[in-house]
Amino acid sequence: MPSNTPADTSIPRLNYPTARFLISAPTLALCPEDTGAEIAFAGRSNAGKSSAINALTQQNSLARTSRTPGRTQLINFFTVANDSALRLVDLPGYGYAKVPEAVKLEWQHHLSEYLRERYSLRGLVLLMDVRHPLTEFDQMMLGFADQRNMPVHILLTKADKLKNGAAKNALQQVRSRLREWEDLVSVQLFSSLKRDGVDTLSRRLDQWFAPPIE
Repeated sequence: MPSNTPADTSIPRLNYPTARFLISAPTLALCPEDTGAEIAFAGRSNAGKSSAINALTQQNSLARTSRTPGRTQLINFFTVANDSALRLVDLPGYGYAKVPEAVKLEWQHHLSEYLRERYSLRGLVLLMDVRHPLTEFDQMMLGFADQRNMPVHILLTKADKLKNGAAKNALQQVRSRLREWEDLVSVQLFSSLKRDGVDTLSRRLDQWFAPPIE
């Protein structure tokens, strides 16, 4: 399964610290025009999704973080490199928030609708706590991506919570369990706190944002 593949020097590097908030949308119908290229970040509400986006963009509060997981209930869009055609998307966290079950189901509906129907979506960054990977939600998200034949890059977050050997062992176990998806899925360790893995992530995004070769 691919992970830290050598960088393709022909692909331009994007300046992710230039990312700026664009808009929040409660439903697919209210999202920005479906043109250009988007890369979405998804994960359970306690997986560190907002922290990863902030680490990538070197901004402390671009994506809102909260001590109460599950507060992000909207689809949040951010422009990259001052170009509204290139966007990072922070999807609603799922599975932990203390909200009514009907609200959780509505979030899941909008999430699946976005993943299945958004034409400009180039790839999915799926965040999992390295100590609790491949939950039922994670596998549901992989299923959505598989239906669209869409690439997924997994961040095993909070890698600083484990010793180096244990973190590498967790990485190998996830790779082994996802062997059937090896053509679409890549995996890496990630720590927002120590900024470990940020460059690997940014290079993967550069590949996805690059114009398709005709």
